[in-house]
Amino acid sequence: MITWLLEDIDTPAVLIDYDLLQNNIQKMASFAKKYNLRLRPHIKTHKIKEIAELQMNAGAVGITTAKLGEAEVMAELGFRDILIAYPIVGTTKLKRLHRLMKMANITTVIDGIEQAEGLNEYAKENHIEFPVLIEVDTGLRRCGVKPGTEVVELYRKTLSMPYIRVIGIMTHAGHAYGASTHEQVIEIAKQEGMEMVSTANLLQQSGYSVEEISVGSTPTVEISGTIHGVTEIRPGNYVFNDMTQVRLGVAASEDCSLRVVARIVGHPAPERFIIDAGAKTLALDQGAHGTQGVKGYGTVVGHPELTISRLSEEHGIVDISGISSLRVGDKIEIIPNHSCPVVNLTDEVVVIQKGKIRERWRVAARGRTR
Repeated sequence: MITWLLEDIDTPAVLIDYDLLQNNIQKMASFAKKYNLRLRPHIKTHKIKEIAELQMNAGAVGITTAKLGEAEVMAELGFRDILIAYPIVGTTKLKRLHRLMKMANITTVIDGIEQAEGLNEYAKENHIEFPVLIEVDTGLRRCGVKPGTEVVELYRKTLSMPYIRVIGIMTHAGHAYGASTHEQVIEIAKQEGMEMVSTANLLQQSGYSVEEISVGSTPTVEISGTIHGVTEIRPGNYVFNDMTQVRLGVAASEDCSLRVVARIVGHPAPERFIIDAGAKTLALDQGAHGTQGVKGYGTVVGHPELTISRLSEEHGIVDISGISSLRVGDKIEIIPNHSCPVVNLTDEVVVIQKGKIRERWRVAARGRTR
């Protein structure tokens, strides 16, 4: 990107390099095709209609959302096959889920009997059926039941609930973000795939149907997806990448299609600049899932002498180590630590192609946390 030459971009702004974005999308689509995997990308990363359309055009079978609200937005925009990878609990949400099912093919997840009972009771009252995946905890220690017999036991209990239909199992190996080396990422990914396949085999040996074995997490899917038996992958961050993916060895900085452009607005002391991008633009992540591992709050492209050391809401404090050619008024380009929250903090993104503005895209599902 040559963003500092684009004077008609006001700052701070979130930019997407169109060609890098397309390269990332096509690379993952080619991987899925090579291993005969269903690609169901997670759109919580971008929340943008145009990017989801590019993913579908590249061969995705549908999309994944984190929240019901994201699914509602995407269904209204025309997407018709959606996995909500989040448990749906409570009458209000069940009513919304029911309405959504009239617009699109919807699958959701369970990891406990209480969720299953709630879905089954509502479905019985309304003469419908809810397809679900059982979420498996392959190491993140967030949602999910343990692989193996605990999954079999939960599946067995659902057999007495005729209004829900278990179609398979899913997992998210987000603990890979806490890895300290790329080798650790590979080991986590292998374990993710093998535990899911062995759990599916155990289910089938017990006489239960397993149509889908779905794995997630951008750092792991290109390993876990090669384990024979895995049927679906749900990466999200791959469309953009960020400094966390670079740290994990999954991507190079040249693969990062999303950048933030900010302007230097102050030089109050010899050792620091002030930029107009703060926590409300760059977010406060120094990793993902509560992990840390990257230095500062984003990497300034082409200027190793600069470190974004602190953020307040609207200010970025940039430490200067050595001599910098930059001055007040200059623009800098930043690769964020974690691209997902950066997109959720902006109303629109500016799409750049070959150093020029191609178009602007609205972040359609921004803020849909319910």
